[in-house]
Amino acid sequence: MLARCSSGFGLMALGGLRALETQDSASLRPSHHAPKARHVILCYMSGGFSHLDSLDPKPTLQRLAGQPMPVSIERTQFNNNGHIFPSPFTFQRCGQSGLEISSMFPKMQQWCGDDLAVIRSMTTPFNEHAQGNFAFHTGFPFLGYPSAGAWINYGLGSANQNMPGYVVLQSGGAVAPHGGVGLFSNGFLPAHHQASILKVNAPEAVANIQPAEKDDIQQARLKLIGSLDRTFSYQTGEDSAIEAAIKNYETAYRMQQAVPELTNLRGESAATRSLYGLDDPHPQKSAYAHQCLMARRMVERGVRFVELSCLTENIGAGGAANPWDQHGDLEKGHQAMGHQVDQPIAALLVDLKQRGLLNQTIVIFAGEFGRTPFSQGSNGRDHNPFGFSLWVAGGGFKGGSVYGATDELGYRATENPCDIYDLWATVLHQMGLNHENHTFLHAGRNVRLTDVHGTVIKPLIA
Repeated sequence: MLARCSSGFGLMALGGLRALETQDSASLRPSHHAPKARHVILCYMSGGFSHLDSLDPKPTLQRLAGQPMPVSIERTQFNNNGHIFPSPFTFQRCGQSGLEISSMFPKMQQWCGDDLAVIRSMTTPFNEHAQGNFAFHTGFPFLGYPSAGAWINYGLGSANQNMPGYVVLQSGGAVAPHGGVGLFSNGFLPAHHQASILKVNAPEAVANIQPAEKDDIQQARLKLIGSLDRTFSYQTGEDSAIEAAIKNYETAYRMQQAVPELTNLRGESAATRSLYGLDDPHPQKSAYAHQCLMARRMVERGVRFVELSCLTENIGAGGAANPWDQHGDLEKGHQAMGHQVDQPIAALLVDLKQRGLLNQTIVIFAGEFGRTPFSQGSNGRDHNPFGFSLWVAGGGFKGGSVYGATDELGYRATENPCDIYDLWATVLHQMGLNHENHTFLHAGRNVRLTDVHGTVIKPLIA
């Protein structure tokens, strides 16, 4: 009736009210239990950084340097296996906790020893980059499933209607890891939960973010499009895909004001810029610092999930999509990558803590797998999915702690082995979501981020 009376203006009014109602109901959703954290920042070290040279010191490798492996070796990616390869980096006990951190990360050693909760017994069934990346992001080794950021945004909703709830940051020519933008997909969840990619140091962080026409003309155009969209949605029975597309367009309009303000760093102090290394002469480091500072600004504005992207160092090892992938000249490659991310990430933790945001923000430092304790060729390391490390900080995690262990060679997880399902189960728990109940009906089955696996790692929780 409303559609046919008064030229349809009644339906337009109702549609406007229902759009506001939908916005409010989607903006914040009830959690399953009281959350410890409200945001996630994922510092993804694509390519697979070496746990043996960063977070899991193995004196046995020094003692047996150059000798054959005393245990059987599984098939590796390239099967160009050498002898035991000790770490070229030294480790230091840091903070009051005495957490051991590699010299690859001097600022983390200095500033963050009591903030990191290190998992040394992570495992994955996948030994190849794209499958490993998909498994880490979505719980499945192939395209078509929602990323963790999409699941969290779907479960809790956006805390800022002017910004997407899930954002991937790039700068300085950074690209998506192997697997491409499908790693950041909404999969079968409504489309507005997919990631938006922001190129934070480009002239426009999002293409065409600046309106091409005057505001009054754009407003008139958008009102017309909005009325047509709502009428079409009503006529098609409120199809969820159409509703999601409309919501994406509405968010894109609001981003025209929010994104330029977000990416304008003129209000940041000289002390903050120095803390992050924003003006460092090393271009990759300054570009990554830009992402870290932007991640803090996004958390301040309520963005649920932010992922940062590493940059290639152009040193002949590791490509743009997997810059930590040092199959040769590991010391040079890892040293360069450590220099790129160390100060910016350490500064991010310090800055979040100073602003009272770290206790409600989970920061994750992880790659898709680890590296072998034996060399590939003479001075590289191949992929090792059987035991590797990552760390989490903030968001109710127990800083300065270590969970699990690998054997004396750092080859296999032997104490409290865990996997990506356990990690995401724990992160969801801290965000107030029960991973077993956080599901979406797809293809006749209630699918979840943790598939049919996952156990909350309670010893990591403060």
